[in-house]
Amino acid sequence: MKKWYDEEYEWEIEVTGFLRGERTENYCRNGEEIGDRYTCTYGCPVNAQGQGICSKVMMMMFPIMEAVRSGGDLTNLGGSGKYCKEIVCPDGCVIFRMTAKKLGNENFHTGGFYKA
Repeated sequence: MKKWYDEEYEWEIEVTGFLRGERTENYCRNGEEIGDRYTCTYGCPVNAQGQGICSKVMMMMFPIMEAVRSGGDLTNLGGSGKYCKEIVCPDGCVIFRMTAKKLGNENFHTGGFYKA
């Protein structure tokens, strides 16, 4: 892989709670624990141990990430701030908080990087 574009946003995803019980055994195949953190820019989020986030929850996160990358405000989608939103995994078990940080780089589409 040869990353050539400096992304406009960085994401931190944190496990903030569970909807079922006090732990994820027998519910979450990824073994999430409260306080687990993942980071990414455009690629899929990974934690400090290099493990990737659950693919099912990534399907939910990607459209939210694209909304921010397109200039959207997550309060319009029920977020607690322009760049922050909590979501529940598709299995109804783990609660994640997604937070974007603007890095000051050009937007991929309006910055002239995208060549159709």
